[in-house]
Parts: sequence; C-alpha cells; structure tokens
Amino acid sequence: MQIEFQTNVGRKRKNNQDTVGVFKNKMGITLALVADGMGGHLAGDRASQLAVSGIGEVWQETSLDDLREISNWLSENIQEENDVIYEEGNNNPDMYGMGTTLVAAVPLKGRMLLAHIGDSRAYLIQEDKITQLTDDHSLVNELVKTGEITSEMAEKHPKKNILIRSVGVPGEVKADQSIINFSLQDYVLLCSDGLTNMLSDKHIFDIVKQERTLSDKVAQLIDDANDAGGTDNITVLLMKPKNHKKEETVDDSDRK
Repeated sequence: MQIEFQTNVGRKRKNNQDTVGVFKNKMGITLALVADGMGGHLAGDRASQLAVSGIGEVWQETSLDDLREISNWLSENIQEENDVIYEEGNNNPDMYGMGTTLVAAVPLKGRMLLAHIGDSRAYLIQEDKITQLTDDHSLVNELVKTGEITSEMAEKHPKKNILIRSVGVPGEVKADQSIINFSLQDYVLLCSDGLTNMLSDKHIFDIVKQERTLSDKVAQLIDDANDAGGTDNITVLLMKPKNHKKEETVDDSDRK
C-alpha cells in the first residue's frame, strides 16, 4: 500500500490532540491508526498518543498474517490501551477523564480489516462514489438512527461532539470491526472529525479523485478544512494499492 498522512492543529485550537501512525509488523503487514484525544490541558494529547504508540509498538513485534487472528489481536490490545489510559487519567488529576477515539486499518491481499471506537472515520473512495465505512459512536448519531432528528439537523446539533463510546473508560470497551474488499482503483481514507465537520463527502471525493500525488491530495484536504474554518484538529491518512498509479510515498511534513 501507498500511504500518506498529515495532522494539523487547525485554526482555532492551541494544541493538537490528534495522533496518527503507520506501523509494520515482522511479516511486513501494515497497521494504520488515527486517534482524536479528549480532555482538558494536554490530557487528550496524551490519550491519543498512548493509544497509537501503545498499539503500534506492540504490533511491530508480532508476526500475524491472518485477518481473523489480527482481529482478535486488535480487540485485546485496544482493551489493554483502554485500561492504560483510564488508569493514567484516574491517577493524575490534570488528566482525569481523558480519552480518545480510534480508527484502525490493516490491508491484506485485497481485503482490509477496520476497527473503530468513537467518531473518527474510515471511508472507501471508489471510481464513482464515496462510502462511509464506520458508524459514529456519538449521541447525535444515535438520535438519527432512532429517527428523533434528521441527518441535516445532526450537522448543526449542539451536542454533536458527545461520544457514547471511547477509549479510556472503566471496564470493557468494544471496537466495531469489519472487513471490506478493495480494488486497485480504490482509496481508503482514515480521518478525525476535524476533516468531516468541515468538508462534505462530495468535497472529499472530488479532491481524492484528482490527478495529483497522494501527498498533494492529503495536503489539499487539510488546507480546505482550514479554509472552511479549521475549528478542530485535522488528521488525514490516505492509502491505496501501490500498483494503481506511481505516486510519491510517505511525506514527513507536519506529522505528529
């Protein structure tokens, strides 16, 4: 896979509570992670870093190459990082109640395992459409699903950012998981809500489908989200099969 990612503080926040990382295990299999931290001061920053680095560093020591085994491994290690984040927040008054979203992707032989908690998202961008692959674990999304409010009302709802599931809670945490198929022409996007709250799905689709390098597309998405207001931290990770088209890989600019 070709993978490009950037994270940006945005125009309204003083610090960046998003963390993004790409890790390979001993079999050369990639794990991509995006996390959006929550909590006062630097607590959200710490929570997202713990989730990404903690899971990613353990992944590098594995030799897993079966999606079912990887799925079980992800569930176990997300739970372990949940416990770590909860304990650190519980024992540190400055970080009490900290938590984070998490979206993870593992591409393997034309298939991709996805796991997520919270409202950071994964999208599949194909030749003629964009599809949201994850279901937000948010209060507003639950209201939409029960028919209490419309999707249009949800976009401006005052409680839009309240999550019903996150990493860093007491007890058990459950990540939703799925496996998708993808072709040589497809792109997979992982992102924090700093992107999706600013740009429509159509806008994202139009940028990704441009004849530009992968790194340029990532940079353009972040620039456009900032131009639209940049009210939150913005993280974008874009991937596609290597032999789709020859493009630049792994830009280190603005990484966290």
